[in-house]
Amino acid sequence: MKSFDQLWLELSQKAASRPAGSKTVAELDAGIHQIGKKIIEEAGEVWLAAEYQSDEQLALEISQLLYHLQVLMLARNISMDQVCKEL
Repeated sequence: MKSFDQLWLELSQKAASRPAGSKTVAELDAGIHQIGKKIIEEAGEVWLAAEYQSDEQLALEISQLLYHLQVLMLARNISMDQVCKEL
């Protein structure tokens, strides 16, 4: 199990080292538009899971949305501090 901060660190390291075969690197290379489309897809899946599925399925969908949001943050060079400042 990873924390939000552990995921952030892992994705940041992958973005910097760019390992071959990395889903994160492929998503970053696809660009903001593709990342944004994925976020919209995942947000819809979160909503549907909240309406119709188990807590476990909802948690899975939320984790996927958080992943893609962090990838977008890396693509735009937005730090967690910048996000937390707006909370």
